[in-house]
Amino acid sequence: MAKGNLEMKLPADLTVDYKFTEYLEKRCSELDLLHSYDVGEDGTEEISLAVINLNPSPTASTPTFAGVNADNFIYPCSIYKMYVAGALLSLIDQGKYDLYQQVTVESPNDVDRSKEIPTDPRPLLAAGDLVTINYLLDLMITRSDNTAANCCIDLATRPAINKILAKYNYAGSEVTRKYLSRSKEDEGYADVPSTMTCALHTSDFLYRVATNQFESPWVSKQLMTLLGRQLDKSKLALGLPASAMTYHKTGWFSYWSGDCMIVSDNTANYVISLILPIPDEDAKPIYKQLAADIHDYIINL
Repeated sequence: MAKGNLEMKLPADLTVDYKFTEYLEKRCSELDLLHSYDVGEDGTEEISLAVINLNPSPTASTPTFAGVNADNFIYPCSIYKMYVAGALLSLIDQGKYDLYQQVTVESPNDVDRSKEIPTDPRPLLAAGDLVTINYLLDLMITRSDNTAANCCIDLATRPAINKILAKYNYAGSEVTRKYLSRSKEDEGYADVPSTMTCALHTSDFLYRVATNQFESPWVSKQLMTLLGRQLDKSKLALGLPASAMTYHKTGWFSYWSGDCMIVSDNTANYVISLILPIPDEDAKPIYKQLAADIHDYIINL
């Protein structure tokens, strides 16, 4: 990790913890994660990992940052749905929508044919359904529902979402695509690049949410509520103690998987963002091990 370059990209209220970074690099090396992965027609890719320790010691007031390839841009699957939620909640906070305003699901947004979380009893959305924006937000985050995400992207609009992201210097993490085939994309978006992001941006986003600094306290708290109801517990959560509260968004598709999370467990309060160019089932043991390692490191500081 290039010290000067990374420090220039960090928010002013974060400092780099090089000792923690060295520990992360060591553990990633031991888990054989520090190499390029073959991701089919997309070429090769590397992992992206970042951790922000919100209270590194009883006397430290400045959160610290550590990471491995933290500024590497990678396909985040459904993780960027949290960017969409943040932008839409900001527009609600500005009075452009009401949280409980009813909207109609329209084609071709109704793409889901099965539930991402099979145990969730809520039915699939279909064209013509009348639902509230709050319901769409909840489905998009907690069940990672693609139909709900497409509706939320339409409501917020991609230009407005990216204008908000630009305020936080998330260049390169712009929301470009909905969750549907390119042949059904809106005019002007059929040939755009896929949405990419990096652990540097996802961890900073969650840091701002955890500290009520994303747009407004109301927006941040609404996001915390949604992220805290996440139904997918198959990744980082596997390596954490039962006492830990988690607020996160996961993603998985083809060669990629990810989990970006706020963790609160007594004195341990931190953000961890891990996006891997590894299929979900193969990646689950890695999430479990790294989550346990990082949690142990932080609580033993």
